[in-house]
Amino acid sequence: MTSVIRNNDGIKVFSGGANQELAINIAKSLGTELSIAEVGKFSDGESYVKIGEMVRGVDCFIIQPTSFPVNDTLMETLIMIDALRRASAGRITAVMPYYGYARQDRKARARDPITARLVADMLQIAGCDRVLTMDLHCAQIQGFFTIPVDHMLGNPLLIKYYREKFQDKKENLVICSPDIGSVKRSRSFAEALDVPIAIIDKRRPEDNVSEVMHIIGDVKGKNVILVDDMIDTAGTICNAANALSDQGAIEIYACCTHPVLSGPAIERITKSAIKELLVLDTIALPEGKKTDKIKQLSVADILADAISRIHHNESVSKLFV
Repeated sequence: MTSVIRNNDGIKVFSGGANQELAINIAKSLGTELSIAEVGKFSDGESYVKIGEMVRGVDCFIIQPTSFPVNDTLMETLIMIDALRRASAGRITAVMPYYGYARQDRKARARDPITARLVADMLQIAGCDRVLTMDLHCAQIQGFFTIPVDHMLGNPLLIKYYREKFQDKKENLVICSPDIGSVKRSRSFAEALDVPIAIIDKRRPEDNVSEVMHIIGDVKGKNVILVDDMIDTAGTICNAANALSDQGAIEIYACCTHPVLSGPAIERITKSAIKELLVLDTIALPEGKKTDKIKQLSVADILADAISRIHHNESVSKLFV
């Protein structure tokens, strides 16, 4: 997919410190450059933002995934929204390719917080007029907002890659969901490629720990693609890949939209049965997390197209057709 560069006068694109490369590519796809903003820290660790140009009445877009360090990137976003609001920006859209704190979207146990809602409230109180995001951990998080939310999907990019990669070997391909929560995503993936689906039955005894219980479906002698929305410590995806290998799968691939890849993730992926991990650049990958097993595709054109449509008051849903 390539974004059509057209007259996007009246748009200003700002970037926090979380993923400036993506922000630069989005601005380039829009036919413009990043607007001037200084983002830094005081000596005690407090974040500060200085907007370096006039924004009165302008359509402003802040590119900032709330990735590691999550609290810092979230505060940068809130402070930048506040700065633009106080400078009389016409409309402020938070472009959050990765929406942090999304895993706590309900009370799973007594006295649990609902941090996905808390973040939504903070964005709105800061002065955000609209949110553009991608592959929320749970789509119903959109309902936590009273402002418009445009929810983009990463699957089309991933599907296109695998359709080309396996165009002559599709009869031997299976899509696999690493847990029950990813079944819907994996099913749509399988339907798009017209291949069968398998499901991993997993239990999670504690946070960031998973155990494979059963594999539902035929994977013996097959090439398998594991599909998830995000990979954090990589325990789930690596356990699933190793279990598939034990059940006779030939080659095991994995893909996700958000490469959080914290803690022991890179070491686990390197040692696992995964042949290739395909991710999107919603989260920047530092040099220490780049390995031969990881391939990254860019969402810049998709987000740039959505930004242009929002600015011109056009349908964003047409991007899904």
